[in-house]
Amino acid sequence: MSTDGWKNFGNYGADRDPGNVHGKIALARALEDALERMIIDGGIKSPADTRRGLKARMRYLTTTKGGPQALADAGVIATPATIRAWTRGTRRPRPANLEAIDTAYWNLRAHNVLANPGALKQHLNRNGRGTRIEIHPVNQAAVDEPRRRSNLRIQHRQVRYIWDDAVDALVASDLNTMEDLWDDVIAELDSDWGAYTYVSYIGIGA
Repeated sequence: MSTDGWKNFGNYGADRDPGNVHGKIALARALEDALERMIIDGGIKSPADTRRGLKARMRYLTTTKGGPQALADAGVIATPATIRAWTRGTRRPRPANLEAIDTAYWNLRAHNVLANPGALKQHLNRNGRGTRIEIHPVNQAAVDEPRRRSNLRIQHRQVRYIWDDAVDALVASDLNTMEDLWDDVIAELDSDWGAYTYVSYIGIGA
C-alpha cells in the first residue's frame, strides 16, 4: 500500500492546522498517553504530603533498584538515619525534600514501567481481544469551505495484532515501523483509508 496518504492533504490548507499530523505521529502520542495512564493508575494513590503516602514512596525508593539514585537525581540529600526516619514515618521532610521525594518516586516508577514494555503490550492485546481506538479526522477549519470533505467522521476500530510491534516501535522511536502499522490499521477503512493517513487525534481505549 502506498504511504503517500491523502493525496490532497495540504493542497487546500489542512496542513496549516498544527494539530493535523500523520497517523504514525498520532499513534505514537496515543501510546505515550496509554503508558502515562499505566504509570499513574498503578502508582501510589495517597498524596505525598500524607503520612501514608510518604511512607509508601519511601518504601518503594528504599527497596527498589535505582531508588537511591532516583532520590539523588531529584536533589534529595539526607543521612541514612534521616532516610530511615522518613521511611518509618517518624520524621517529616521539609517541603522541598517532600516534593523531591515525590518526583523521585514517579521518575523511578516511570523508568521501571518503561523497562518492562511487556506490561503495556499485555494491556493492549487483552488476550487477543485487542483494544478499541478512536480516530479523529483532520480538522478542516483552515480549508476553504468548498474544498472541505463532508463525509469525514470519527472512526472507531477494535485493533488487534499490532500492539507488540507498536510498543517496540515506540520504545525504539521507530517511526518507519509506526507508519507501516498505521497503514495496516487504516487499510480496514477500505476506500476511505487515504483520508485518515493524516488525522487530528487518536485515542486508545476510547
